[in-house]
Amino acid sequence: MTKAKVAAVRPVAIPEEDTDLPEAWRGRPWIPVLISILVIAALIGSGLAINEALKSPRPTALSSCVTSTQIASHQFISRPPICITAAHRYQATINTTQGQIVIQLHPEVAPVTVNNFIVLALNGYFDGMTWHTEDWVVQSGDPAGDGTGGPGYTLPDEPNTTPKWDIGAVGMARPIGGQINGSQFFIERATWPDKGPTAVYNRFGTVIKGIEKVQALTGPSDKINSITIQVG
Repeated sequence: MTKAKVAAVRPVAIPEEDTDLPEAWRGRPWIPVLISILVIAALIGSGLAINEALKSPRPTALSSCVTSTQIASHQFISRPPICITAAHRYQATINTTQGQIVIQLHPEVAPVTVNNFIVLALNGYFDGMTWHTEDWVVQSGDPAGDGTGGPGYTLPDEPNTTPKWDIGAVGMARPIGGQINGSQFFIERATWPDKGPTAVYNRFGTVIKGIEKVQALTGPSDKINSITIQVG
């Protein structure tokens, strides 16, 4: 594979004699140096601005959505403060290596879980995470990548009977006999085996577009590129 050529960075030439400088600069040869520094700073600043622009957009209605105090990579002291309201509807678009998966979120039945998912998504928590897949389910949101990771806190049970568990249902993972994980979520892509769930898994969303992308996910080779949140 050939490498792209990078243009060489050439140093700014500083005139050695005052006679080469404009009339207003004579006796002050430091001016070109200052200008060079300002130009470099402007370029760096524009680069940072471009990076910010490329991040997932944050709707105005979610401007107050922040995490709790971060204590390590992907680790926080507690769940984030509530920043969503009953006045809005929320959708999440998961941009994966297989394409987009659009999820209608259900804060009316799982407000804490939806709020948590939105805050983590807005702050890039899920970006780059891999998928664990089985015949009937796909799961992501684990910063450790081995099924044991989480954000440093758990979620409370938010049981509900509607919408029912079915293909396209989105819920939160929990270990057997343990509490609901704070970041690992799953999407049902076939009928839940046996008699269905026997514990609360905080069903907080439904896939409304891209279920074929869910079906196409094959495991760690597939990743979450980013998650954007839409407010209606």
